[in-house]
Amino acid sequence: MGIVLCLITACVVMEALSHDSATVQGFPVIVLCCFTAFAIQWLMFIPAYIFKTEHYYDLTGSVTHITVMLVALVSVPTVTLRDLLLVFLVLVWASRLGSFLFFRVKETGSDGRFTLIKTRFWWFLMTWTLQGLWVFLTLAMALAALTSNYKADLNYFAWLGFGIWAFGFAFEVIADHQKTKFRRDPNKKAEFITHGLWSWSRHPNYFGEMLLWCGVAVVSAPVLIGWQWVGLISPIFVILLLLKVSGVELLEARGRKRWGQNPKYLRYLEQTSKLIPLPPKS
Repeated sequence: MGIVLCLITACVVMEALSHDSATVQGFPVIVLCCFTAFAIQWLMFIPAYIFKTEHYYDLTGSVTHITVMLVALVSVPTVTLRDLLLVFLVLVWASRLGSFLFFRVKETGSDGRFTLIKTRFWWFLMTWTLQGLWVFLTLAMALAALTSNYKADLNYFAWLGFGIWAFGFAFEVIADHQKTKFRRDPNKKAEFITHGLWSWSRHPNYFGEMLLWCGVAVVSAPVLIGWQWVGLISPIFVILLLLKVSGVELLEARGRKRWGQNPKYLRYLEQTSKLIPLPPKS
């Protein structure tokens, strides 16, 4: 049932984005992009299930982002500087995040999220299908702009969006680097990070992730027309996903379970902003 809901959601968004968009021999490019997103996941699910491994899950997600954008780029009849900028932003983000998550799971040996799921066919297939939906919805705004029949020169919106993306990207990279370095210290295995960007926000990496996709949306906005504005689901989806599903709430629950009786941790919760970076409370 969950797989069916994923596909229905993707089809609804795909139909909206295909209006006034580029076609190849009468076939909407956006449909090809959506199909590619899911096809890659299902192909990679086969060896992943056979060998009961999640090691290539996150890397596949990033590779799919890149592949879908390149499919769109080579399929549209006219390529503008805005299109190239959007592809560049996605490629840089996906390459960095994919390699980071891949080497992290290799270093730790496993991803606790998949311990039980990877042994059950339908559950595991569902997670790969969900990743296909995640890729398509996350890219919705950029794909809408890239495949739109309306083209426009770069303007201040594009540079504003690039600035927002760059700030969010830098924030996420720095936060990930600080936490990775902290985790590698054998003397701090049982502790939690409270310095650097993590002293201003309990989830600075997620803040950066949300911000950079808002930047992509700003770059994309000037060339969207009609139903293509459904592409706004992209930043909204990322924000809701990280706030309520797989990000902030999940890690907050884990933290309280692990350190909930630790006075230092409770003080950290009181003094540190949950998401938006703010100076620590005294």
